[in-house]
Amino acid sequence: MRKSKKTKKSNTWKIKQHRDQYFKKSKTLGYRSRAAFKLIELNKKFKFLKKNTKLLDVGSFPGGWSQVSSKIVTNGKILSIDLNKMDKVQNVTFFQCDFLQIDTKEKILNFFGEKLDVIISDMAADTTGNKSLDCIRTNQLCADLLSFSNQILKNDGVVISKLFMGDDFLLVKELAKTKFKKVQFFKPESSRGESKETYIHCVALKTL
Repeated sequence: MRKSKKTKKSNTWKIKQHRDQYFKKSKTLGYRSRAAFKLIELNKKFKFLKKNTKLLDVGSFPGGWSQVSSKIVTNGKILSIDLNKMDKVQNVTFFQCDFLQIDTKEKILNFFGEKLDVIISDMAADTTGNKSLDCIRTNQLCADLLSFSNQILKNDGVVISKLFMGDDFLLVKELAKTKFKKVQFFKPESSRGESKETYIHCVALKTL
């Protein structure tokens, strides 16, 4: 019996994962995903995680970024949110909800009691098989997050978010520049070479 294309693709992905040094390292160190190393690299470059940081992790499932953050933010406050249920991470509060909903914003502000220092997001839209569409949908999530940050971020706050290099990349970049004083991009070594992902680093909201 011939294997389906879907099965072959799945097996190829599994082989790549087992050969991936970051995948192996994540298992050894107990991280829930190889994505943990992306945040480690991002923080090494931009130094946005501090001991007392008030942090929101958007699209947190399965919890790799929350795990990394919890090791650094020891006297601050961390809230993780996702549509998918995330298993408990020590010193992290989790809400299963949609950050695009108005009541979610209210829940976040009520949880912290004040505006936040940092928002991080490794969120990507569910794949459809159409790479161009998937890129647009993920970049729209990034744009929504940037708009969302106006309401919940301190004036000197930081946003770190996944973004794909695609047709609408420049639109998101320009949106970020209208909202933040400093906008930079960085692709961690732990990002797969064939991936079009990069990460946007935004600092200090522009005030009217």
